[in-house]
Amino acid sequence: MVALATEQAQDAGLFGPDSVTWRVNGDQSMAIAGFRALLLQAVHPLVMAGFNDNTVWFDDMWGRLQRTGDWVGTVTYGTTAEAEKAGRVLRRVHASLPEGVEPESGLPYRVDDPELLRWVHVTEVESFLSTYRRCGGVLRRGEGDQYVDEMRASAELVGLERHTVPASEAEIQDYYDYVQPQLRVSKVARNNTLKFIRPPMPRWVRLGTPARPAWAGMVGLGIAMLPPWARRLYGLPAIPGADLLATANAYAVRRVLASVPLVITSNPAYGRALRRMRSLQPALV
Repeated sequence: MVALATEQAQDAGLFGPDSVTWRVNGDQSMAIAGFRALLLQAVHPLVMAGFNDNTVWFDDMWGRLQRTGDWVGTVTYGTTAEAEKAGRVLRRVHASLPEGVEPESGLPYRVDDPELLRWVHVTEVESFLSTYRRCGGVLRRGEGDQYVDEMRASAELVGLERHTVPASEAEIQDYYDYVQPQLRVSKVARNNTLKFIRPPMPRWVRLGTPARPAWAGMVGLGIAMLPPWARRLYGLPAIPGADLLATANAYAVRRVLASVPLVITSNPAYGRALRRMRSLQPALV
């Protein structure tokens, strides 16, 4: 038992502190990237149908957000054993969900269909990476591709085969070109997006804090940060300078978040990983 605890303490996890993934996924820009990823994932009608049929998002929105944050934190910063366990749990949950039918097209879907899992993975990776860049995050030449390649380890956890997932930014763009004919904003997606902008909040939060306008502002920024083709699917007009304005606003939000103590803004898994790595240092000397 002691040997196992020592081994876990010295485990850098799937990526490790020298990875691009640690740097990107631990950045304050992820607060915006998460909204962008969810809004982009919603334009796949089968993914949105599965989400709508099998989630209690609006009954337990804060709990769902917490679980999503825990997933990203565990996969990014947890030990290898912790990440693999999280993957096994997620795969069991997906496998237990019933098949469904997308109401507008009549097409059947399975939540664990590799095509749907791939869409969710790619949109998350591309959202995290592009938002990090647009918020002022610095990447050296080739590190964008390195991040995409590293994150294929996360795809394997949800049940995808590594070779079926884009390994570079160029492959992500090729994938988007391939999948775009399947995409549209369904009635379910539109209704859920409207609810997402104004989620249920306790009365004291709505009236006594700026949470409501702050939340709506972050969702709006997430929409503004979407690729132009995705904004068109939402029926949004092309406004000159919109991308530049969204980038400037996202940069400002990141600067504000960077001024908040890390104990508030960082994922708890990040702190645990740093302590684990410090315990590993003597073994590396």
